[in-house]
Amino acid sequence: MEMDGSKRVFQRLGPPPSQQGDNNSNNNRQPKVCIHWRAGRCNRFPCPFLHRESQGPPPPHHQQQGNNGMSSSSKRPHGFYEDDNNNNNRGGMRRNPNFNNTWGRSGGAAVVRKTEKVCNYWVKGNCTYGNTCRYLHSWTTGDCFTLLSQLEGHKKVVTGIALPSGSDKLYSGSTDKTVRVWDCQSGQCAGVVDFDGEVGCMLSEGPWIFVGITNLVKAWNTQTATDLSLNGPVGQVYALVVGNDMLLAGTEDGILAWKYNGSTNNFDPIRALTGHTHHVVSLVVGANRLYSGSMDNSIRVWNLETFQCLQILTDHTSVVMSVLCWDQFLLSCSLDKTIKVWAANESGNLEVTYTHQEERGLLALCGMHDSEAKPVLLCSCNDNTIRVYDLPSFSERGKIFSKEGVRRIEIGPAGLFFTGDESGQVRVWKWSTESSTSTS
Repeated sequence: MEMDGSKRVFQRLGPPPSQQGDNNSNNNRQPKVCIHWRAGRCNRFPCPFLHRESQGPPPPHHQQQGNNGMSSSSKRPHGFYEDDNNNNNRGGMRRNPNFNNTWGRSGGAAVVRKTEKVCNYWVKGNCTYGNTCRYLHSWTTGDCFTLLSQLEGHKKVVTGIALPSGSDKLYSGSTDKTVRVWDCQSGQCAGVVDFDGEVGCMLSEGPWIFVGITNLVKAWNTQTATDLSLNGPVGQVYALVVGNDMLLAGTEDGILAWKYNGSTNNFDPIRALTGHTHHVVSLVVGANRLYSGSMDNSIRVWNLETFQCLQILTDHTSVVMSVLCWDQFLLSCSLDKTIKVWAANESGNLEVTYTHQEERGLLALCGMHDSEAKPVLLCSCNDNTIRVYDLPSFSERGKIFSKEGVRRIEIGPAGLFFTGDESGQVRVWKWSTESSTSTS
């Protein structure tokens, strides 16, 4: 089922200014904007006032000439990171002397945010207002993406989504203690795997699927049908990542590392990385560094060769829900309602170069490239929306609405991406190739 995200509803603009009075002095004044419409509760039709923001003066010339000034780096799907094995900075990132000059600058007038809400009656299929409804009859704003399919079956929060290379199956895990297997052609559930504990995360790396559950990591090879159990975790496994030929898991009790042993066809435990004082809920690898986000409100930077903690980042004031590498930057989001952008200073340590503020706490970050290979950031908030931003300007491209908060966003091939929310719904999206015009 495809949804047209480009349709916007509630476009009554009221009568033109020439019909709002014959007084010459009134005609020379700026038309008034309806205060009830601004508050989202105007019920007059037609309304004598504007149902749109009045047009202001053009932006200053220097704002019109702005430029994002940041190029995309790599085509790696899970965070557009360009690996640099020759980088010796302690933070694992190249120092950029101009790193604080472009973040958060849109190159034009500021984006005006308006109250948006999906019509509950439209969701149920019985809204009688049609195009005159004051609420959205779409799961998206903007024209960036199209909803291809909604996969129903999970009963609780979707905590993991995996698409193994060379497979025609999509895998999703949930706190309902199941992994569901979906046929990519029909969109139908092809199987259900039951576990004794909740699924906290999933990861696909080549033909392997890793599933983090309570006190255990399960490993499946979709080509050889190998089924392994990796022991060692204490409590729930919340995050999984592969780096430096190792599998790393974020758990209630810290971070564990395994390495694949070809002679025994198994994963051998290597090291436990300790230091966090609360659960480790997010991991990412870049330039031979591991970055771990925790419920202790900190991010730790680890050397993957020595397993030493190089730096502790403490600028967040709540749980660090997600960490992401992009070019020479580290991005992190938190329930403290901020996205922070980190870059290496002259001494090689990471410091905050830009903070983006949201109205609600953030749940997940995911990076991808649009149809013109420009970097885009998807940010899930706990108000049941995903904000879509251009980088580095943080100009908003659109929003995705969901029934409940989205905990997982996963990138697929050919412009596909997947979202899983707290209601148990998995959605399949496609980035539109017609969402923007080419500029030479």
